[in-house]
Formats: sequence, C-alpha cells, structure tokens
Amino acid sequence: MHHRLAMLAIAVMAVAATGAAAQTRGVTKTDVTLGLPTDLSGVAATHGVSSSNAIKMRFDEINDAGGIHGRKIRVVVEDQGYQVPKAVQACNKLINRDKVFAFVGALGTPMNNACFKDQLAAEVPNLFPLSAARSMFEPFHRLKFYNAATYVDQLRSAVNYFVKEKGKKAVCIMYQDTDAGKEFLEGVELQAKKLGIELVERTTHKPTDQDFTAPITKLRQAGCDLIAMGTIVRDSIVPYVTARKMGWNDVVFVGSAAAYDLVVGAAQGMDGFHAMGLTEMPYADSTVASVRDFVDRYRKKFNIDPNIGAVYGYVGADLTVAGLKNAGVDLTLDSFIKGMEAIKNHKDIFDGPPVSFGPQVRQGANSSFLAEVKGGRWTRVTPPLGF
Repeated sequence: MHHRLAMLAIAVMAVAATGAAAQTRGVTKTDVTLGLPTDLSGVAATHGVSSSNAIKMRFDEINDAGGIHGRKIRVVVEDQGYQVPKAVQACNKLINRDKVFAFVGALGTPMNNACFKDQLAAEVPNLFPLSAARSMFEPFHRLKFYNAATYVDQLRSAVNYFVKEKGKKAVCIMYQDTDAGKEFLEGVELQAKKLGIELVERTTHKPTDQDFTAPITKLRQAGCDLIAMGTIVRDSIVPYVTARKMGWNDVVFVGSAAAYDLVVGAAQGMDGFHAMGLTEMPYADSTVASVRDFVDRYRKKFNIDPNIGAVYGYVGADLTVAGLKNAGVDLTLDSFIKGMEAIKNHKDIFDGPPVSFGPQVRQGANSSFLAEVKGGRWTRVTPPLGF
C-alpha cells in the first residue's frame, strides 16, 4: 500500500513537472521561438531591416554551432511599418498565434509602448528594443531589459557639452510629435533647467513630413545657435540640408543616437551634423578588428553593408544568447529572468560600454559620446559625456 502511494506521488510529480514545462510558451526540447516586430517598409526601415538581419545572423551563428543547451533559436519577424495600429496587430499575432517566448529588438518607442499592456500580461519579455525611451525599462518590470543610454540622457549630455564647452546660448529643439519626441523634449528641457537657461524655440513634426522649410525658418528667426534634434534618419537629413541651403551656417544641429546612422552620415550635405553615439560605427575599415570582421561576415550573408541598426540588433541578440545560456537546460520564464540578471560586464564586439543587470537593474549601461559627420563619415569627437 505504501509502495503504491509512493509510486502514485512520483507519477503525480512527474505529470506536474511535464505540465510546467509545457506551460513555458515558445519553448520545446529542440527550439525556442522569439518574436521580432519591426519596421521593414516604413520611415525607419533602414534600422528595421538591418537590425532584423543582424539578429538572425547572430542566432544563425549559434544554431550552426549546435544551439543553446540543445535548442535552436527561431525568430518570427513581423513588419509593423512604423505605425502603431500595425504594430499592435503584429504583436498580437506574435503573442497569440505564434506563442513566442520573448520579443527581441522590437523597433520604435510608440510601437513598443502600444504593445506593452498585452505583451507583459502574457508574460512575454521585451529584450533590447530599438528605442532609447525610458519606458523601455521604467517603471521597473522584471520582463523589460534595455542595454544603453536613454534619449533623455543623450540629449542632456549634448546640451550640457555645447553650452558649457562651446558657449552656446540660444538652445532650441526640433522633435517628432511622437512618444519618442516627448522623451527628446524632456531631456533638453531638464538640462536647460539645470543650466539655468530658457529654451528659445521649439518645433514639432510628424515622422513622415517631407518639407521642413517652415520650421527651419521659425528656428532661424528665433536666433537659435544650438538645435537639439529629436529625429531619426530622414527627418534628420532634410531639415539640416534645408538649413544649409538657406545659408544658415552659424548654428549647430545635434541629434540623439537615433540619428547616428550611416545613411545620415553619408547623405550629401551632412558634414558638420552632430549626434550622440553608443558604439563604433560599422565601417569596413574600422580601427576595431572585431568590427571589420562583423562587416565582412554581414556583407557575405546579406550582400549589403550593415548600418548602426545592425550593430544594435547584433548586440541585443548576443545579450539574449547570454541570458539563454545562463538559464540552463531547464528553460522557463523564471530561469531566463535569472539568467538575464546574471549578466555582468558583458562586452560587445563594437567597443560599446560593458552591460550588467541584476534583480533590480534593467538598464544595463548608460554611456554616450558626441560624434560629428566629417567627409561623409562619423567621427568620435569626445569621450563618454555626462551632465
């Protein structure tokens, strides 16, 4: 009788353990499935395509080497066109139909914010989004992991540098009328307040706007000598070129890391434009050997040069790999969170700052430097800056 009861108890525990494993969404003995909602067709597609390529590239490298604890990493990519309604649809599909284990490299502040409610309710972690908004890790949530300086801190550092070191006095801002734009604005406002100065002028625009003559004219008439740019790629290039074509040359334009992009640097007429950087730019002749090697491997795989979005995607994928390795063979949500929290002083191949997480730490690093376009290339101007 006692033997039967003991055997029954063992059987019950075995069934319970099997059920617990089965409840780990997106995980089987042979695979772990991740979701990637990004922009493949909209205004941020230069980042979306390159970052998704690099994420798949890093996971392919891991899979070709046998996977992690016997599991291959599978990625389901969904195009959201940098539009909130499409992003919500893409996220819902990944959560409810594809049953992904986590999101990695989700692009865009408004798009991430719009997906958080359903995503976090379904207990799907958000890993290393292509957004530097504070909402990517604040308020604290155990499922949010972000690895770099925020837009707020980047532009605070930029304004602080140009006011204190370069004597700029008439600080203005041009920013997108989006969630990300609000972050850009807050960073400039906070630093202006700390420095005891007033913002002279501000203008807003939609990410899809094409003509910036009116806002540039407004900023020029206000006498701005420093314009903080709450912009990404196209809306960094067009206003800057417009200003220079108008003959407005006695003003500095500085963007966040969202504008630190190869397309921006290589665009005609962009010399003199500044932005805050997080890592080395992926130039084929980089002084960093690991960057040169990455560019070569990316070119061979995709027959195109990588941009900074590819760097961010590869770094995020590599950190995800570290978390999966740390989680061990028994991959559950809890073991993965512990595995992510165990990441300490992780160095990427792009000379970025070391990344560390912990039980109460969800922003892994906070460092940015000033870069300038010179001769169609980005060049570091300063060491890491603060405010």
